[in-house]
Amino acid sequence: MTAKTPPEKIIRSDAEWRETLTPEQYYVTRQAGTERPFTGPYLHEKRTGTYHCVSCGAPLFGSDAKYDSGSGWPSFTRPVDEMAVEEITDRSHGMVRTEIRCAACEAHLGHVFPDGPGPEGLRYCMNGCALDLEADDEATS
Repeated sequence: MTAKTPPEKIIRSDAEWRETLTPEQYYVTRQAGTERPFTGPYLHEKRTGTYHCVSCGAPLFGSDAKYDSGSGWPSFTRPVDEMAVEEITDRSHGMVRTEIRCAACEAHLGHVFPDGPGPEGLRYCMNGCALDLEADDEATS
């Protein structure tokens, strides 16, 4: 992962977000909600490609970093770029966790945990409805 420049911030009104997102996408990305485990898209997705923010389209995770964590949510070992996501301390629900947001539009994506595989040792546990896969076979069409 190489550092790039931070993405340009995307600012929209609440009404604009509500107009462009489904109710579940709005709840998860704009209200820091969580989809029920084992219900979201991409949990068992095997196609190669890039996962983008459903809110603004910014690239977030590559399929090469995706793995089955058994958690019920799509999990990744790393973002496509360290500047693609922001880490925020989350003290909700009586816990201290690290929230992951899209660096471009500040959409809530999920959380990162220090129990992942490989050299990174991280598990980016993302809400599937916060992501949009651009599969490699679709990108060339």
